[in-house]
Amino acid sequence: DQRPLRPLPLVLRLSSSVLYHTMLIDTHAHLDLPQFDADRHATIERAVAVGVTRIVTIGIDAASNRAAVALAEQYSAVYAAVGIHPGAATGWDDAALAEVRTLLAHPRVVALGEIGLDYYWDDTPRDTQARAFQAQLDLAVEVGKPVVIHIRSKPDPTHDAHSATWAILSAWAARHPWQGGDRPLGVLHCFAGDAALAHAAVAAGFMLGVDGPLTYKSARDLQAQATAWPRDRVVVETDAPYLPPVPYRGQRNEPAYVRLVADRLAEVWGVTPTEAAQATTDAARRLFWWDEL
Repeated sequence: DQRPLRPLPLVLRLSSSVLYHTMLIDTHAHLDLPQFDADRHATIERAVAVGVTRIVTIGIDAASNRAAVALAEQYSAVYAAVGIHPGAATGWDDAALAEVRTLLAHPRVVALGEIGLDYYWDDTPRDTQARAFQAQLDLAVEVGKPVVIHIRSKPDPTHDAHSATWAILSAWAARHPWQGGDRPLGVLHCFAGDAALAHAAVAAGFMLGVDGPLTYKSARDLQAQATAWPRDRVVVETDAPYLPPVPYRGQRNEPAYVRLVADRLAEVWGVTPTEAAQATTDAARRLFWWDEL
């Protein structure tokens, strides 16, 4: 398809000193969602034009898993992850397990996810969420793929999904310990836990995903935490079409904007944008077990 690229948004053209050939990877987007129906092709082109060489589009239910794989087949810059999100876990059964297992065998599928617990919306029974979560963690070991972990809580203790998720995840990690090196167990997507959870997750073999909220003025705690995170264990994400970075809050997010997240991470770390891009790209390579980029 030779349709021309749309002009880049001005903020991206001026966003940093990084040349656009500097590689970046958006490790978490949802390109199959209807928010992209009108311009999905152009959205992917815009990302590639600003140096986003790979995008991992994430499945959340049976239909989006299939759509994610189809997009990965269609676009060389797109890879897929497949899994059943906790919000879709009411449909979890042996048939769902079998389909996820089959899709995980596809060569363009690089991870199992997103999976986990969601006590924010809390519209799926918690025992059902946990059952689907545990079964998919075991499936990840069976097929040899990293996991993409969703955790969402509310501030009150009765809706603390972070503690509940880590109880399941740490027990699983203890049964299947990380061997170190270039094969991490997975990533805690859009990390919003405390410093203790970040430390425990990194020690157990997980990476931490950062998104648009890192750019928000209100994210002082997250920014302070990020200064202490090992720089080889952090990946950048958009969660597009959700969580747009500054200055796009209130608008649709898209993978091209991952550069704004990486630029803010560079400021937090006190390094150059090029160094942050290189660090997060290498972390993404290791997260998804890519031998090279």
